[in-house]
Amino acid sequence: MARLGRVVVEAIVLHYGRHEVLRRLAHPFWFQSFGAVMGMDWHSSGITTSVLGALKRGLGPLQHELGIYVCGGKGAHSRKTPLELTTIGERTGFDAPALVRASRLVAKVDSAAVQDGFDLYLHGFIASVDGQWCVVQQGMNGARREARRYHWLSENLQSFLDSPHTAIEGSNQGAILNLADARAERNRRAGIDLVCEGPDRPVAVLRQLRERGNTALSLFPDIETLPSPTAPHLQMPAHHEVRAADVDLRRLHAVLAAAAERGPRDFTDLLLTSGVGARTIAALSLVAEVLHGAPARFSDPARFSMAHGGKDGHPFPVPLTVYDETIRVLKRAVEQAKLGNDERLEAIRRLDEQARLLEGRVTGPSFDGFVANERARASE
Repeated sequence: MARLGRVVVEAIVLHYGRHEVLRRLAHPFWFQSFGAVMGMDWHSSGITTSVLGALKRGLGPLQHELGIYVCGGKGAHSRKTPLELTTIGERTGFDAPALVRASRLVAKVDSAAVQDGFDLYLHGFIASVDGQWCVVQQGMNGARREARRYHWLSENLQSFLDSPHTAIEGSNQGAILNLADARAERNRRAGIDLVCEGPDRPVAVLRQLRERGNTALSLFPDIETLPSPTAPHLQMPAHHEVRAADVDLRRLHAVLAAAAERGPRDFTDLLLTSGVGARTIAALSLVAEVLHGAPARFSDPARFSMAHGGKDGHPFPVPLTVYDETIRVLKRAVEQAKLGNDERLEAIRRLDEQARLLEGRVTGPSFDGFVANERARASE
């Protein structure tokens, strides 16, 4: 995963620049699809830990070249974020104190200002050499055995307390206190007033509530009927395995058709290399969409597990030979592009273009048929 994540990020930087990497990581649909195409369980909360860990390991040797730094992590690693940013700042000259402040504020907002029953245990802070950043952090609700992921992006961020998230991913259930919502500004002011007045007034209110037996008080009675924020929301189904309903077959068929049509045309020299065949080209077609697809194309992240399966065996065991070939082809294309020869990288982009042209115009195997064929060929 570290090797594949590294080469995918390199390709994005070459095509679109380092800020695009931050924008994509801050988008929950793309993040989930990225993890799936890397072979991680599409539905597991571990996808967040694994993707960030793989990127931190994979991009480590290239961080100064790319100008992208992955800091933080799970548990104790998350608490090392300020030190990591300070060390990088000393080497590069970027404003480390400002980034450290942002890291701490983001963690504090999602642990204190947003009280939703999920305790933060993972904090990933990804910064660029010019001071831009994104955050991907995750909380866990042990009683429900569910995770919730919070995405942030510094680009166009006006305030840490006025609906700052690019997205929050997780089941929308239970009572949530969200003082980071733009609509809670009046409540934040009231809270400051209470603090400034001293303890007498809030203690008196709490005593009245206790005496009345009132154990719950709606903090936002005037906004509960307002429409929900427009941030993207990805809610995973209750089942863990990949099912036909989780995959847009129209898009999957287009990817397979593009591999069959475009592959021989653009990958002649690659196809002459031992190990690169139709199956590798099909995986590359899905990777190509992760590289070039618009946000709207990632509404069914389970589809991207069709590239390399999942480590838990869903929808099928990871085909290691295909996985290694995908990395090799991408790595070779990126290396050539760095030398000024971007034909191979452009060929991968054309796989994505071809898939869009064929979408809705071609047919292919059923979901069950596709998975059965992959399982039958797993030994290869």
